[in-house]
Amino acid sequence: MAMDNVAPRRGRARSERQAARGGGTGQNLHLVVPYITRGIPSYDLLGEENLIRIEATADRILAEIGIEFRDDPETVDLFRRAGGKVSQTSENIWRIRFEPGLIRSILKTAPERFTQHARNPANSVEIGTDATVFAPSYGSPFVMDLDKGRRYGTIEDFRNFVKLAQSSPWLHHSGGTICEPTDIPVNKRHLDMVYSHIRFSDRAFLGSITAPERAADSIEMCRLLFGADFVDTNCVIMGNFNTTSPLVLDGVTTEGIRIYAAANQGSIHLPFLLGGAVSPVTLPGAIAQNLAETLTSAALTQLVRPGAPVIMASFLTSMSMRSGSPGFGTPEPALGSLVMGQLARRARLPLRCAGNFATSKLPDGQAMQQSMMSMLSAVQCGANYILHSAGFLDGLLSMSYEKFMMDADMCGALHAYLKGFEVNEDTLGFEALAEGGPGGHMFGAQHTLRHYQTAYWDSGLNDDQPWETWDEQGGEDQMIRANRQWKKVLREYQPPALDAATDEAICDFIARRKASMVDAWY
Repeated sequence: MAMDNVAPRRGRARSERQAARGGGTGQNLHLVVPYITRGIPSYDLLGEENLIRIEATADRILAEIGIEFRDDPETVDLFRRAGGKVSQTSENIWRIRFEPGLIRSILKTAPERFTQHARNPANSVEIGTDATVFAPSYGSPFVMDLDKGRRYGTIEDFRNFVKLAQSSPWLHHSGGTICEPTDIPVNKRHLDMVYSHIRFSDRAFLGSITAPERAADSIEMCRLLFGADFVDTNCVIMGNFNTTSPLVLDGVTTEGIRIYAAANQGSIHLPFLLGGAVSPVTLPGAIAQNLAETLTSAALTQLVRPGAPVIMASFLTSMSMRSGSPGFGTPEPALGSLVMGQLARRARLPLRCAGNFATSKLPDGQAMQQSMMSMLSAVQCGANYILHSAGFLDGLLSMSYEKFMMDADMCGALHAYLKGFEVNEDTLGFEALAEGGPGGHMFGAQHTLRHYQTAYWDSGLNDDQPWETWDEQGGEDQMIRANRQWKKVLREYQPPALDAATDEAICDFIARRKASMVDAWY
């Protein structure tokens, strides 16, 4: 079986540049591995005939219904010149239909696997094929913990979650908008968020995509961090772009996609499909729509810059047919993730899907039951980039400190699960049985002594003691232990080194950008 491994060695010049920026030359005191290399196969749910039917339906959606594009004539022109059939339905709104196979042919230049570089080379991640990357949750306006309850997120919360992610041995990526820092103006907060990832983490991260100029700012900050020449030929930042389902790509999204692609930076192309609301309530129909939307969005990058790195994505969600509320961590979307994994492999593209989803309002049993249903589908389907791996609560409305720690611990278990195991003379353990013979215990066997420290994954949060011991020690549940743990991690956190001149240049850029615009709070 393949083992977790470290990122490929970079050249000496690359390491020297990184060391000059304060990223170090390889050592990382937190990560066990920079990303997971799968040691177990992915699970194929559907046979060839049914996969072809789903792909044919996606082609039919694109050919007969088409995708609506809004407020971006440049994108429309790119697709027109590539062979799309364009009709203008009203001012600044166009419908484009695509002949079967056209979108897939455009995507042939997209890489099946790529590297996203971190400022510390030891933390660079591989995305695609048999590599899996865990990243924190994304986009919640609220945060919560057991002490202060639910409240709007602030920049302090944002920095705290970056620090928690940086300190986790089981997460590989710093994420993006871990929570919304609502105490900073909307048009300026992206600068503080990107800087927080740069300053308080030395892992790879996502940039802003909420407006074209914010996307451009994110990339420019990376040019100051990595050097413009390096950024032009290497992926150092990614953006997470949502389609407007059903079947709409608005101008803010497509302009942002074009900006990232032109700079040769990575992009994730994500439909958010709520079954029965913005997609068919039946799973095969939702999967076909998801495929049509993600591939079309991703294809735009290749029209801008062939070879630009892309990730196709899936966010399939069920809905309570009684209340209309989204359902996270339910079995049907989990099955959908398994199929999306198959479709991504057929398209030869990396995949983002699922995560530690939960609608629970507390980091309780419901939260972890729902999370495991969703997260296990992500790792079983072969997903390569798993956003929402830690902290997701309250149907994505809240980022939870306690659940962040509980989810990260679960990610540790998944490292062991995805590693698989080797079958050889040593692991078969015959000598352990032979040494003690029938009726003998194996606590002191040489085989046990060789393996006892590494045989099993060891949770940092579980309590596996006898009931009496647990009761004598206060009878704490995992939420309480997680509350204590995140506080301890933040107390002990040490920021990774950052070159002073580089830091000064980035801070100067931020100050000039903020001074160039008045505050906007919506």
